[in-house]
Amino acid sequence: MNITGIIPARMASTRFPNKPMAKILGMPMIGHVYHRSKMCIKLNDVWVATCDREIFNYIVSIGGKTVITADTHRRASDRTAEALTKIERQTGKKINFVAMIQGDEPMLMPDMLDELISPIFDHSELSVVNLMSRIGDQEEFNNANVVKVVFDQEQYALYFSREPIPSKKIYCEEIPMWKQLGIILFSRNVLLEYINMSPTPLEIIESIDMNRFLEHGVKIKMIETQYKSYGVDIPSDIAYVEAKLANDPLVHSYLKL
Repeated sequence: MNITGIIPARMASTRFPNKPMAKILGMPMIGHVYHRSKMCIKLNDVWVATCDREIFNYIVSIGGKTVITADTHRRASDRTAEALTKIERQTGKKINFVAMIQGDEPMLMPDMLDELISPIFDHSELSVVNLMSRIGDQEEFNNANVVKVVFDQEQYALYFSREPIPSKKIYCEEIPMWKQLGIILFSRNVLLEYINMSPTPLEIIESIDMNRFLEHGVKIKMIETQYKSYGVDIPSDIAYVEAKLANDPLVHSYLKL
């Protein structure tokens, strides 16, 4: 089975322009994500998908694999789907599953990708698997940059939102608070179907790719990870992540500190 990691990245982020090339401990953030993704033994290969020549050239300079995609994509999943077809043409190999790894997850642990991929070996019917983790405090729960998720009793997603869900307006006891991580596994077929699905109202309102799947009736299996990850959304997040990575043992395997 060919399971390929694809890291979609672009410079034109509205909340943080040029984010993939922002330096963390002296290395562009996209470099951290690429090196750490390569450590996952369940991935056959890892590619960066970008519309920006600066990112392309950087990945080439570190010996990585990268592919240029259109600059018109509004969603990471659309960019990843285009990259899938280009990588298959370039390599001559069919990809069975794609692990889409957001380029703003520099604290990614390779074991998180193992957690993401493992369910498909026991449940062949799964076509979309998404990692999630518990939200630690009310500030994070209220943060619109953090995508919250609620799910059913079999851990299939019901809805993704930037608002705090479920609501605490009436219920006075402790409520479950979960966030979606930008680490998602797609079967080849469902990812190619995605680009032919019309964009949906809740996808557009929330600006969340996964709601397109839900609104078209595609089930998304949510898997809890015990690892703590912190995505970079705005420039002030860099200092927090940099402090955490300074003591991260994996960093020393690819970056001389």
